[in-house]
Amino acid sequence: MGSSKRRAADNSRGGSSTDHLHTLHQRLKHALSLGTTRVSDDKERKWKCTDLEIQKHVVRSLAAFLDSSSGHASTHRLLKDSLADIVEALVWILHCKSEAIVGMAVNVVVKLVSSNSSMMQLYLTDLINPLSSLLCSNNLEVATSCATALNMVLSNLSVKREKQVWEIVKEAKTLIQIIRIIREFPGGTQPIENFQEMVSLLYTILWRWPPSRYFVWKDTILIKVLEDSRIKSHLSTKVAVLKLYSALALCNKVAKELLGNGETILTMMVSCMDVSEPLAVRIEGFRLAQHLVADEQRCIKMTSLCSGPLIKAIIGGMRVWRLGSGKGVNDLVSLLDEACRLALITRWPGEHHNHFWEQGIDKVLLDLLLENFDKQASEHPLTPQAQISIAQQGLDTNFLIALRPYIWEIFGWLAVHCRKDFRPSADRNELYIDMLITCACLSFVEAICKGCQISENDDTSRSESSSRAVLVMMHSSSTYIASKVRLILSGVLEIKGNECLKRLLYLLDYGSSANNFGSANIPKTVVELVCLICYSGLPEYQKNVTRGDGIRTLVTSIRRCLSNEVCTSRRSFALHFYHNVFYERTCCWMTAEEWEGKDALLFYSLWGLAELVQHSSDIDHSHIKSNLIKTVQEVLDNISAPGPRWLAANILSYFGVCGFPNKHDKGFGRALEDKEHTDLQLLFANGESVSVHKIILAVRCPSLLPPEQFPQSAETTDNFLVKDVPRKCCPMLQKEVRLSARVDQQALLKLLDYVYFGYVEAGEDLARKLKTLAKSCNMQPLFLMLCRKIPKWGTPIPSSDFTDALGPLGFQFACVFLCLSLCLVMPLLHYGYNLGS
Repeated sequence: MGSSKRRAADNSRGGSSTDHLHTLHQRLKHALSLGTTRVSDDKERKWKCTDLEIQKHVVRSLAAFLDSSSGHASTHRLLKDSLADIVEALVWILHCKSEAIVGMAVNVVVKLVSSNSSMMQLYLTDLINPLSSLLCSNNLEVATSCATALNMVLSNLSVKREKQVWEIVKEAKTLIQIIRIIREFPGGTQPIENFQEMVSLLYTILWRWPPSRYFVWKDTILIKVLEDSRIKSHLSTKVAVLKLYSALALCNKVAKELLGNGETILTMMVSCMDVSEPLAVRIEGFRLAQHLVADEQRCIKMTSLCSGPLIKAIIGGMRVWRLGSGKGVNDLVSLLDEACRLALITRWPGEHHNHFWEQGIDKVLLDLLLENFDKQASEHPLTPQAQISIAQQGLDTNFLIALRPYIWEIFGWLAVHCRKDFRPSADRNELYIDMLITCACLSFVEAICKGCQISENDDTSRSESSSRAVLVMMHSSSTYIASKVRLILSGVLEIKGNECLKRLLYLLDYGSSANNFGSANIPKTVVELVCLICYSGLPEYQKNVTRGDGIRTLVTSIRRCLSNEVCTSRRSFALHFYHNVFYERTCCWMTAEEWEGKDALLFYSLWGLAELVQHSSDIDHSHIKSNLIKTVQEVLDNISAPGPRWLAANILSYFGVCGFPNKHDKGFGRALEDKEHTDLQLLFANGESVSVHKIILAVRCPSLLPPEQFPQSAETTDNFLVKDVPRKCCPMLQKEVRLSARVDQQALLKLLDYVYFGYVEAGEDLARKLKTLAKSCNMQPLFLMLCRKIPKWGTPIPSSDFTDALGPLGFQFACVFLCLSLCLVMPLLHYGYNLGS
């Protein structure tokens, strides 16, 4: 009985509230009608009223309606009915610039936009010009209120209207007005909040419109004001200024100049990331660092200036969860996320890797992966089975599960760039690394057992990143990590290994069928391919992997990728690595193509094929051999990314072809056939000789040149190649080089084929001799292919860049360019070789 009365009372109050809202809406419509006039003989009417009292009546009526409309279901319909008239009236009132009412009108704009952003999209552009014009008001409070409203409008603007709005912003000289106000702030008596609003508005403009960034950056007075304000002011100002620096750093030119004057900006940035700073400041410090270190060259520059302090700050950010009791959980997770994003600088080589290990990155990653591991480890000795059990229990708790893709990514890159002789520094460190590897292997098995039934969500990132971490660890330069991951993976797979492999092969075969091959299946297919490659690295499973139609399936996958039937980059599904909105807002940024290329399916299909060919003893008798070679050759002819080209070259090496044959590029082959314009004779011990070009050897094989003629070669030869060098008064006139009797003539001629053509064909016997010669000449790419080794991640394609050869020592080769015929120079230009400046 009592509950029925309460419901009746509630309904009565709800009805009364709705009636009141309708009353307020009617008052608003009446107020608007007072300023509506006919502007021509037709039916068109416009809001146009100079009466200050009517303007106040409209603004107050609108404010009352907005204050009472929150949460009402009928608000949308009522507001939509009058929205065009409301915006028209506000635009007129703002243009009148009456100080008696403009502040009230601006506050109403903020309420209107903030609570109805989607409905307001059609009208936001109308408000920008009048709000911008008020920024030059002599009343700083009015200018500040307009900055707040304009910031609200621009922040809620849809992307498709950005180009139109930028033209309005330029015409209204909005940027100039903001800069003027900020520059005049120091020494004034105005509240700090006014400064913060202007900086926040400037940040919004810099974030959305790239043309504004360099213009702002070149205003040295403004930058000085920002720096002084960051140092002298309180928390919220420091955060606002850091955000502004981050937006400026979206411009590659600005970022480079910031790093060019590195000590100042980096000292400031690292200090803001320190554990002594509030979480909000640390978060913005990490974001600024991410923007500054967004490519390999900038990472090298930054880490060369402050590697130790930077890594210490990153580790401090990643430890925040353990040290953050009593803090806001959301803020801690935000800081962890930003610190982990910045830790992805491990994907680039450099001295910072040593700092990560020294700072205990293995323990930090394990703490983010397994809760209370140290307590469990201290209770009893951990046998391999106990490690697997603890790791499985920890993974099942889903502790900080959103961070797992970062953990696998960071640990994988650390393994990629490890030194060959890397070993954990103590027993405890060895346990941490073993547990990380065990967790990765368990996640690898989980991905297969799930049948890779994943879509483009967090499951994709976790499955792909953990499986990929296992793969790169198996191919780590570190003997310790590569052998340990194979040992642990074998143990984890001991019970279900063959069952999982059988399912994996079925899924791959099914996924490659015509009806199922498409972009929707690519993320799970990539995970399946990565798992298959890992299986191929375990001797006990290699026979089962190579049976059946695995090679045919992979060749089919590669051919479909080459025909552009599907093409999906890792960026589209490894969201933990790439899904960062600032990448979409960068400008003046020309990045080199990533090593694995733009097609993840092609890359991993090639890697899988390279592994299968390595372990398939009957490949020479297979009916698909010719199709395989043809397919791999198409990769070399049409793909530019280094990773796929290296994998294709690795596959070809099993068929006696070492290098990068390309139908579009015959290298320097025509030059080798042109004897007339050679400038050096290589003399064998038996008296025979071969004619070559000094400049080509200087670029592709400097070890064959005398050290006196090309000093760089002195660092790369063990001096057994060149026997005795006739002394000339001028090195550039030297015509002959006598080779040691230890140099095999046939092998050297094949080496020259590789130098000039870019590839060489050699049988097993000759390949062994050529391998020795390639190692002596420090021709590492050729040596790798002759050893049939998959190259380390990031290994570049051998260069044909003449810049170094034509640098300070270029005069030595000047005569070559004067006499080389068109049969040499024109092909080089045609195929895009860099001939220097």
